[in-house]
Amino acid sequence: MKKYILLLGLALSSGVMTSCDKFFDVNTDPNNPTTSTPNFLLPGIISQGVQTQMFTSLVTPFLTQYVVRRSPTGGSDQFILTNGNSTNTFNYSYFYSGGTIPTLTDAATKEGSPYYIGAAKIIQAMLLAHATDMLGDIPYSEAYQGAANYTPKYDSQEQIYATINTLCDEGIALMQKPASENFRPLYVTSPSISGDILFQGNTQKWIRFANGLKARQLNHLTKKSSYDPAKVLALVDQSMTSSADDAQLQFQVAVAPLAGTTNIFGTTRNNFSTSTTSATFSSNIIKYLNGNAAGAAYPGVVDPRLPIMATAGSPGADPGVGNTSAATLVNGYVDFYSSWYARDLGYFEVLTYHEIKFIEAEAAYRAGNLNRALAAYREGIRAHMAKIGVGGTNSVPPVSFPLISGAQIEAYLSSPAVAQSTSELTLKRIMEQKYIAMFLNPESWSDLRRLDYDPTIYPNLKYPAGTAVNATLAAQPDYKDRWPRRLLPGATEVLYNPQAVAKLFADAMATSNDDYIGKPLWWDRP
Repeated sequence: MKKYILLLGLALSSGVMTSCDKFFDVNTDPNNPTTSTPNFLLPGIISQGVQTQMFTSLVTPFLTQYVVRRSPTGGSDQFILTNGNSTNTFNYSYFYSGGTIPTLTDAATKEGSPYYIGAAKIIQAMLLAHATDMLGDIPYSEAYQGAANYTPKYDSQEQIYATINTLCDEGIALMQKPASENFRPLYVTSPSISGDILFQGNTQKWIRFANGLKARQLNHLTKKSSYDPAKVLALVDQSMTSSADDAQLQFQVAVAPLAGTTNIFGTTRNNFSTSTTSATFSSNIIKYLNGNAAGAAYPGVVDPRLPIMATAGSPGADPGVGNTSAATLVNGYVDFYSSWYARDLGYFEVLTYHEIKFIEAEAAYRAGNLNRALAAYREGIRAHMAKIGVGGTNSVPPVSFPLISGAQIEAYLSSPAVAQSTSELTLKRIMEQKYIAMFLNPESWSDLRRLDYDPTIYPNLKYPAGTAVNATLAAQPDYKDRWPRRLLPGATEVLYNPQAVAKLFADAMATSNDDYIGKPLWWDRP
């Protein structure tokens, strides 16, 4: 009897324990898991990483004079910057995208999926490259530690550049492993799409992307005695081979629970509204395209890209002057929204084949290989024209984009707007065509800075007029020192990591925000 009672008690207690386990299970939300597999982590890392550059692109086009404000009220087109301008650049790099990379790496390591680790390393390199090129010194060696360290130190930009190179090399090595060594495929389509949303599981495109990123960063060092164009060209040879390799993300309709999935430049997100303080095209970019005798880069040569990139009748405006007339409106919207680049469902380019060809052209030119430079320069123009000259429409505002035929491309390549021989090829000719092809891309700011906004290379740039311009920069005696060289630290860092921010200012010997943004970065100095 005692034995029976003991067994009954154990049975009952076992039932109670099981019931308790089930009771506590009600606090676990099956729709909000605390762990995940790499294929569900990588899409967010990629998309948020690309969005980092998208948010930066709301600021840098004003600094590179692709767009200016319609009304001279002060702001980024007059070099008045705030910490808020760069908060998203920092936060998306470190929290929304980069902050998930250690979790993915740990999960992929445990299950044996090296492709996912390789993709994460290359995206980490992309994040660091963009953040450091916009901000200068940034955290890495003490970053991503969560509550263990909310105030990481800032690593030097020189060290960050070395880290970018290492991450790319490590990512390439992992992408070169056979598929059989991976527990799961890099791109998953069933029961829903997950994994590699950038290149759909094509490891060779990841390798070409990483080599292209390395080429871009190495080409930033043109002011350094260590700059070696031969190394840039060697990386170009291992990079993108056509526009099919372009690293870009397609925007999509924001259907719940999705949000913020349409174009950062489009009408749905409305970052360039119809108000008088919104953006219109700069006279600078219009002069490159319109062929009008008065102030055109090449009088009489109308670029076929004009009605695609801008609007045939767009007058353009100068920073600090603006233009609030009806001429800057199309169907009730600011003419900026008539651009192919402002399509709600277009795509955002991170690194493209046409950019690689212009990098090749510059490096070959600096190396004295003029035949290679000329061929790459002309291929960069051709590739960009072919990419955006595919026609199509935009619904709001209603715009139809013309096709660019092969004959039009060849006619433009034969025009005075394009160098016809090595004797005609100059750095100016290369950079002006790269400037056109890199429309709205933050990378154009890197070019302008390392070339000191040289008026012999960029003759149509206009220094902001009026009294709202950044007075600290405008007072600099040397023309090249009057232009912004870096963004301010993000507002979150000013609030939560003030000692590190104070050190940034001390190292730059800056006395104010207006002064700080004029301090050249490491790669922007000899």
